[in-house]
Amino acid sequence: MRHSIVSLATALLIGHAAVAGTLIEEVTRHSQRNFPEFLDFLAIDNVAAVPQDIRRNAAYLEQSFRRRGFEVRLLDNPAGRPAVFARLPGAPAGTPTLLFYIHFDGQPVIPAEWSQPSPFEPVVKRRDAAGQWQIVPRKTLFDSPLDPELRVFARSASDDKAPILMLLTAIDVLTSQGKRPAIDVKLILDGEEEISSPSLEGMVQANRELFAADAFVILDGPLHDSGRPTLAFGNRGIAQATLTVYGPRDPVHSGHFGNYVPNPAQRLAALLASMKDDDGRIVIPGYYDGVELSPADRQVLASTGDDDVALRKRLGIAQADKVGGNYREATQYPSLNVRGMASAGVGDEAANIVPSEAVAELDLRTTPETDGRRLYGLIRQHIEKRGYHLVEGAPTDDERARFDKLASFRLGEVQAAVRTSMDSTVGRWAIAAQKAPTAADPGAEPVRIRMMGGTVPTDVLVDALGLPFVLAPTVNADNNQHARDENLRIGNFISGTETIYRLLTTPYPK
Repeated sequence: MRHSIVSLATALLIGHAAVAGTLIEEVTRHSQRNFPEFLDFLAIDNVAAVPQDIRRNAAYLEQSFRRRGFEVRLLDNPAGRPAVFARLPGAPAGTPTLLFYIHFDGQPVIPAEWSQPSPFEPVVKRRDAAGQWQIVPRKTLFDSPLDPELRVFARSASDDKAPILMLLTAIDVLTSQGKRPAIDVKLILDGEEEISSPSLEGMVQANRELFAADAFVILDGPLHDSGRPTLAFGNRGIAQATLTVYGPRDPVHSGHFGNYVPNPAQRLAALLASMKDDDGRIVIPGYYDGVELSPADRQVLASTGDDDVALRKRLGIAQADKVGGNYREATQYPSLNVRGMASAGVGDEAANIVPSEAVAELDLRTTPETDGRRLYGLIRQHIEKRGYHLVEGAPTDDERARFDKLASFRLGEVQAAVRTSMDSTVGRWAIAAQKAPTAADPGAEPVRIRMMGGTVPTDVLVDALGLPFVLAPTVNADNNQHARDENLRIGNFISGTETIYRLLTTPYPK
């Protein structure tokens, strides 16, 4: 009897592997067919500060989904940055509904920093013998066999336009097979995610029936460094803030007034430095309050199998901050990040002056235990304890005469962190889908991440719809998202499409 069970299991595994081989071939063929569509999509500027570009992206998506038989609606907002809602009709009555969230806007760009003519002119690159990226003809994407190490470089190549084309490609594979998804598929494509999705909550509240579902899936974020299938069960939130330290009313000559007029850039640097110790830990009292990792939590975090030595090598750092015992533990705590600083000019624009002000933009990544507004309040108290008088705008003459240290500290957008149980119905469903044998790994267990470090508007959908969720990353970990030379590894387009195909074809428990 034992022999029969083993033989049956072996036969099933061989059968699955054969199916997986066939599937990966189909996915590759359809991916190559859709690469021109992907490149055209990347060529549309998508920074949310330019609403007409978001409208162009939305119109492009509307046509792409309609061609696949989706019912599509553009959901506009006062800012003129529409979201795209799509639903694939024809699901049998009673089929569970999954709402997929993906965004199509991207971070701002500094074109001069990119190693190509324009961030919105996608290029294909391959590493040369010296390990340097070199542009190769686009036709290389259509070679057979396809080189999985090719990369497409462009803004939003990985964050987050690629998952949209992966999903469309998965639908194309199903159509070619004469099949339809095992679930009722809805999508919300967001054009404001990189500016904290200010319109999403109102849009969902106004269209609750449209968004009704059993659970939702967020297609965003990088895979685990190992490249194994990955699922995340939460994400950090974010609070953005602007800190400005004021100096003289106008910039003054550094020769005539250096050593006499306090320099706001120097003061800003000292103020920021006072917020952390040399190990990178935030020293503001109460900042980490509420975050307690149990032995079970630490075991889950360690089970992801991160190679911290390899990670530091890839990042180009000798030592990591000592906030957590390892990379995953570090992302379970709130952070205080200086995302940019400015004061006067540098390089060819540098002048011999004492500047009139210095500005730092901060982002505070939060956890479910640490509210962003509370963290902002703690930093504000810290600034005041360092002797600063806080003003709402540019200081008045009276304030300049009365107070030595002047600053303003303004809170911007706030998004809450969320976390869900790995044992939820949607979690078990996603794990089952990801555990299916693949051509790359016939026995892969998905990496389960307690809470990823990045932020997506999960909190809005949870609060507005009360739905459980899971995050399914698909892109390469070293994709340079939010930075120059953002890229997508072509092998990840293939594996990501296969991942989404498996999610679409795995029945959801009723």
